[in-house]
Amino acid sequence: MVDILFAGTGSSIPSRERSLPCVALRTGRDVILFDCGEGSQRQIMISPFSFMRIKAIFISHLHGDHLLGLPGLLQTMSMSGRKDDILLVGPAGFRDSVNCLTRACNGEIDYKTDIIEAADGDTFVFKDFVVRAFAVSHGIDALGFAFEENERRGRFDRAKAISLGLTPGPDFSRLQNGETVNNVRPGDVIGPPRRGRKIVYSGDTSKCHRLTEMAKGADVLIHEATYSFADSELAREHMHSTSHDAASAARDADVSVLIVTHMSNRYDDLGVIEKECRGIFPNTVLAKDMLMFTVK
Repeated sequence: MVDILFAGTGSSIPSRERSLPCVALRTGRDVILFDCGEGSQRQIMISPFSFMRIKAIFISHLHGDHLLGLPGLLQTMSMSGRKDDILLVGPAGFRDSVNCLTRACNGEIDYKTDIIEAADGDTFVFKDFVVRAFAVSHGIDALGFAFEENERRGRFDRAKAISLGLTPGPDFSRLQNGETVNNVRPGDVIGPPRRGRKIVYSGDTSKCHRLTEMAKGADVLIHEATYSFADSELAREHMHSTSHDAASAARDADVSVLIVTHMSNRYDDLGVIEKECRGIFPNTVLAKDMLMFTVK
């Protein structure tokens, strides 16, 4: 399974209820971050996730609310004894931004930081998954990211294995490792391979065909919904999305679940954004800080 932690769900300015943008994915023992707004490390510290397990951090664009938590997190991991390398990915200009911020903070980082400036179509390969970068529309160089697991092994039919005379424990492990046990072949009790889970993160964007294309068939689309539909003119002016934009992308991409985040502080009642989304795409979740969503 993949656990998604919404460490920060606000937009531009933090509030008492919402920290700045940061979404963490945990698969197995590995954690990756999408964006790292101010205060992200504290949010992760009070979550079930370990910041020392972070393998990579993907920054969607270079606006401060998505970036300024990065130097503090990097230094905290160093002071906590981190030795493992970390991958840092962002759009054009990202390397200079990171180097400038870390120099200004005047702290040592005692592990390797591999800083990559990504463009549309770049793919980052890990042991059990890949992350694909794609261009979105925000008025500056900006990226979305698609997390895609490798193909998964088929489901193990425990009841059938027992009916064939096998004993839970070592017999089951050997079968799942590809061995034939007491004339029972793995294919007798293990179903066909399954598609890996797919989770797509929009970053900040206005309505964008490329995002819809990349989100096709995703298990979860995490999409910004900064504005209510009533404020569509503001959304166009600032190159953000409305509730209708997010829900339409989810519908057109045929995703399973839409989770909207990055809502403006101008709304005291975010129920209006949730209602507008569900009018177009019923299976919508309104993110709030520290929401944990599991994709099985």
